Amino acid sequence: MLLVVYSGDLMVLLVGWEIMGMLLGLGLAVKTPMWPLHSWLPDAHTAAPTVGSVLLAGVLLKMGTYGFVRIVLPIAPDGMRIFAPYLAAFAVAGIIYGSLACLALARPGSKGDLKRLIAYSSVGHMGFVLLGIATMTPTGVNGALFANIAHGLVTGLLFFLVGALKDRYGTADLDTLAGATGAALYGRAPRLGALLAFAAVASLGLPGLAGFWGEMLALFGAFEPAEGLSRPAFLTFMAIGAFGTLLTAAYLLIVVRRVCMGGPRPAGETAIADVQGYEFAAWTPLVALTVLAGLWPAVLLGLTDPAVQQLLAGGTR
Repeated sequence: MLLVVYSGDLMVLLVGWEIMGMLLGLGLAVKTPMWPLHSWLPDAHTAAPTVGSVLLAGVLLKMGTYGFVRIVLPIAPDGMRIFAPYLAAFAVAGIIYGSLACLALARPGSKGDLKRLIAYSSVGHMGFVLLGIATMTPTGVNGALFANIAHGLVTGLLFFLVGALKDRYGTADLDTLAGATGAALYGRAPRLGALLAFAAVASLGLPGLAGFWGEMLALFGAFEPAEGLSRPAFLTFMAIGAFGTLLTAAYLLIVVRRVCMGGPRPAGETAIADVQGYEFAAWTPLVALTVLAGLWPAVLLGLTDPAVQQLLAGGTR
């Protein structure tokens, strides 16, 4: 289908819906960010203050993925259908790339910055969102929207916690924090350590917490993509994405091991403050919503599903 715009007797623009979909998708992919257009994100998170990182992860990145659902799908469905397999391929590449980058940063001796590690984890998590959108199915798109919200809650909490660690230790360098035996946060600041472990297992997709449902629904959507999309290709993408969940669990558990566990505190070492009242007030809503969305996903799915069904049927809402 072609869109032709005239100015008087002069044709000034002739562009296919397919090209329109590609150009819109390209701009939104930078915002998401999608691999390989992600390179700005780790630097932005590393340089930003804690609140800036929370806003970037929780709100600003969502503008890209929401744009795919709200603009590209209803306005250029034909173009989206053509480029959906490529979008899915880039999505699963981002899942694997982000996880491998985090594994490299979590390795002892790598001088990995915790904020940078969480930024790379966002590349992987947003890959699941893009995979769900690329399936063009109600299951996949609902999963993408759910994962969008879950990522904002969980990653926002992780950035808050890493900011608190940096305030207490003066650094977010994982090697400096962990030392030779581990930071032993469970013993030194048990509430802070417990919250960090909670956020990590929520991020890796533990069933019963918010991170689980979006990724699972995105993979289910890839198992049975929309009509006209190659099922063998999407089954391959599903398998790669499922492998990415294992890598995600690996690097997050390494972080928990190195930061939360470890040897006893040396004699004479200055004690660090545990969770303060104002921190508790700021973080409790994120924890509560993460648990609520994980135990009662119908709260979110009941809101998104009617709109998703209408958008995929060719309507607007």
